[in-house]
Amino acid sequence: MNILYLHQYFATPNSNAGTRSYEMAKRFVEHGHSVTFVTTSALLSSEYSFSKGWNVIHIEGIKLHVLHLAYSNKDSFIKRIFKFVKFAIFSTLKSLSLKVDVVLATSTPLTIAVPGLVYSKIKNKPLVFEVRDLWPELPVAVGAIKNPVVIKLAEWFEAYTYKNSSRVVGLSPGMCAGIVRHGVDESRVTLATNSCDTDLFDVDASIGIRYKDEHLSFVGDRKLVVYTGTFGLINNVEYLVFLANEMQNEMSDVCFVAIGDGMMKEQVIAKAKELGVYQINLYILPPVPKTEIIKLLSAADLALSLFGPIPEMWHNSANKLFDALASVTPIAINYGGWQKEFIDKYNCGIVLDSDDYTKSAHQISKFLNEDIAYSYAKKQCVELAYNHFSRNIMAAKLEKTLQDATDD
Repeated sequence: MNILYLHQYFATPNSNAGTRSYEMAKRFVEHGHSVTFVTTSALLSSEYSFSKGWNVIHIEGIKLHVLHLAYSNKDSFIKRIFKFVKFAIFSTLKSLSLKVDVVLATSTPLTIAVPGLVYSKIKNKPLVFEVRDLWPELPVAVGAIKNPVVIKLAEWFEAYTYKNSSRVVGLSPGMCAGIVRHGVDESRVTLATNSCDTDLFDVDASIGIRYKDEHLSFVGDRKLVVYTGTFGLINNVEYLVFLANEMQNEMSDVCFVAIGDGMMKEQVIAKAKELGVYQINLYILPPVPKTEIIKLLSAADLALSLFGPIPEMWHNSANKLFDALASVTPIAINYGGWQKEFIDKYNCGIVLDSDDYTKSAHQISKFLNEDIAYSYAKKQCVELAYNHFSRNIMAAKLEKTLQDATDD
């Protein structure tokens, strides 16, 4: 197959972002397919220099048409919308100049469907649409979109995109259910979650030990609990501040490290200083490339995935959770949904109380000090990473979906 892959935020392991599209495309190429991306420079690392407008680069057999368009997690919602619309227009024009067999468009944002739909209609080629978030359900839930006309328009476009796609891919059971609710037949919906890159993350323990000695000397002999992700409105990283505060009373030999960026980061730091945990048992550091996250997770005793009390977000397929499994690091989350269910089922970590910080601190303390339960959790991480959520398993599902779409 000759695949056109539309993704506004393509990233590699040298970037500070999720690499799903890169990993899927790499496997498609290995299986003999041709993959061409239309994307932006937003999350590509500084190793590439881009001129204004469109640029062409090649990465491991993948061809990328890259629009130079900056992006930051600290951008306002209005600024993001402007960039979404700009890329939708420019990517549509670029895509129409290419000749492919099938289009794979992956959100977010939902506007990535525009070039996919236009190409599919004009060129009479199948569109496979991948849903990473139920949009606009999530931005409405957090209050980012309030105008009823805009909400109705977005809901209409969401339904239109699903119904005009040959196949739709959801990254969680909840997302797939949401797609089906829009009238899409279950036979056209594929579940392909985010996945575990065991080749990248399952490294020798000595790598983590060395990284801790060289970069995290402040941890000392304490247990290391890490958060690697966005400091956004929905992530509620402030939860970690209150947890660290309670942990000082519960278990003094635990150190929290949060690495990332986002519009709420300064507020989180201010709250940590106010409660007296900043640089004491909570260290908040700048974002790092994924290649360094590998070493950090290798050094960690427990990884965190956090969200605020937003049930709509529980359908997410958090990269940080799958990276933790791949690194054989037990995981702790503070939300419900399908991820809670599989943690409870496989005992690969713990589900924290979303409101009771004292209880959550006790849960972590108990978990980290129960050798049998902790060792079993690490064993279960391996089981999940290799046999349920591996990159190869998910890439095969996605490849079959693309092939089915072209065969229709």
